[in-house]
Amino acid sequence: MIRADRRILMALGALALALGSGAAYRAGMIPGAGRPDAALEDDNAPGAPGAKSRPVSVTVAKTRLQDVPVTVDAVGTVQALNSVTIRTQVDGRLLNLAFTEGQDVKKGEVLAEIDPALYKAQYDQAVAKKAQDEANLANARVDLIRYEKLVAGKFLSHQQYATQKALVTQLEAQARADQAAIDNAKTTLDYATIRSPIDGRVGIRLVDVGNILHPSDQNGIVVVTQLRPINIVFTLPQQALPDIQKAQAAGVAKVRALGTDNSTVIESGDLKVVDNQIDPLTGTVKLKAAFGNADLKLWPGQFVNVRLMLDTIPHAVVAPSPAVQRGPNGAFVYVLGDDGAAHMRSVTTGRQDENIVVIVSGVEPGTTIVTSGFSRIADGSPVRVNNPEEPGSASAAAPQEANRESAPRRERGARGERPPER
Repeated sequence: MIRADRRILMALGALALALGSGAAYRAGMIPGAGRPDAALEDDNAPGAPGAKSRPVSVTVAKTRLQDVPVTVDAVGTVQALNSVTIRTQVDGRLLNLAFTEGQDVKKGEVLAEIDPALYKAQYDQAVAKKAQDEANLANARVDLIRYEKLVAGKFLSHQQYATQKALVTQLEAQARADQAAIDNAKTTLDYATIRSPIDGRVGIRLVDVGNILHPSDQNGIVVVTQLRPINIVFTLPQQALPDIQKAQAAGVAKVRALGTDNSTVIESGDLKVVDNQIDPLTGTVKLKAAFGNADLKLWPGQFVNVRLMLDTIPHAVVAPSPAVQRGPNGAFVYVLGDDGAAHMRSVTTGRQDENIVVIVSGVEPGTTIVTSGFSRIADGSPVRVNNPEEPGSASAAAPQEANRESAPRRERGARGERPPER
């Protein structure tokens, strides 16, 4: 019984194996019978006759002629044209501060007042002393005239006349000394009224009213800073010195203060001073530029990016900087051809910044070049232009037409149909 069951099971297994082999044979003889998408996979296989390279999405731009400025960048420090710490020149109590912190002041405007009582008394004393000596001088001059007549009549000796004449001279000198004392007392009295020596803006006061001030005090009363115009001091490598001197002699050494993005112009000015020596420790030379600063966009102590104009390259062929790639054989670009493909072309480049690069040779003005998508393209790769509004988009029509031709075949493959024989 057991043997009969075993024979039955073996017979059923052989039958199942035969049926499976027949189905596999029929699937191999009829293309597409096994799987509906077999035709699609065969058609899209890399080695299939109908296979086409898929275009790479890129952006393009045209080279153009442009006057390119020759510049050099640096980081500078804004410095006030003049900065004065206001101090007292006489001892005394601070009676008044005649300014508001942050106020703009003019030259000669009163800033503070020291108690003038002592210095006013000294001035009055000097004036009174001069008046007394002038009275004595007037009396001595009258006596001298009288002595002169007596000497002429031989009623007085010449010695007495000479003595009187010397007295007049002495009193005249005393009068001049008294005037000097008056001037000194007047100057000291004027020091009690403190005025701004420059046009500028006052800062935060450094002392309060009521304090006793001395000329030897370390802290002053307030700092006045001149903001218009203003200077920027920066350093450049010594290798740039010949070009700087040439630009300064030609009158084209203009300086621009730039914002943190290194492109926004804050203020434009002129190069004023090139230092008379190079720092031997750093190999740099210090320069100073002057700016009008009408809108107070520059502030003392501020760090700013500085761009110094040295020259201009006229009618240079320029392209976007990302378009130029580097390889073992040097710089190259991908030129968009009429066949809708990107073709590698070697170029020689000149000055370059983050935006544009000067192409000395290799392409002509108006050449359409690829500016992105380099990781997926090679010499001769078909491309699809993503910015059709840019010139050169018409040349991308060929790969787009190829896409339209291959679309029906992909649809047939998706339905499981056999592609037509060619």
